[in-house]
Amino acid sequence: MPITKQLCNRLARILGGTGMHEKNRCDVTKKRNLRVTMLGKRYEVEQEFVFESMDKRGRTLNTGEITVLQKEVNRFVGALRRRGIRVTAIHNHWLFEKPRLMYVHYEFVERPVIAARKIKEALREAGIN
Repeated sequence: MPITKQLCNRLARILGGTGMHEKNRCDVTKKRNLRVTMLGKRYEVEQEFVFESMDKRGRTLNTGEITVLQKEVNRFVGALRRRGIRVTAIHNHWLFEKPRLMYVHYEFVERPVIAARKIKEALREAGIN
């Protein structure tokens, strides 16, 4: 079963982002309204949610890279784990950003609409907009 453009748009609406459909993949990006500077310049913060490889049961591989403040890491990781979502990496990208940003990666297999709702719930629970 392919991931359709209509499904991609639905996932983007659930997550409050912008969807980009390509064959059997949907990428949703969402800007995060944080006041971040890097070397004194404004830095735009984005989150990325990917849904791909739909199987015959309608499940997709769901991965993401969510930008969080360092102080939000534990709350967000806990919210993901409570929903059965595997956290695969936590790391930084930059050295001179203020405030300190961390990047949380996750992966799990689930029907895409259910997956998008779980991610949205985890973000809400952790207080991440």
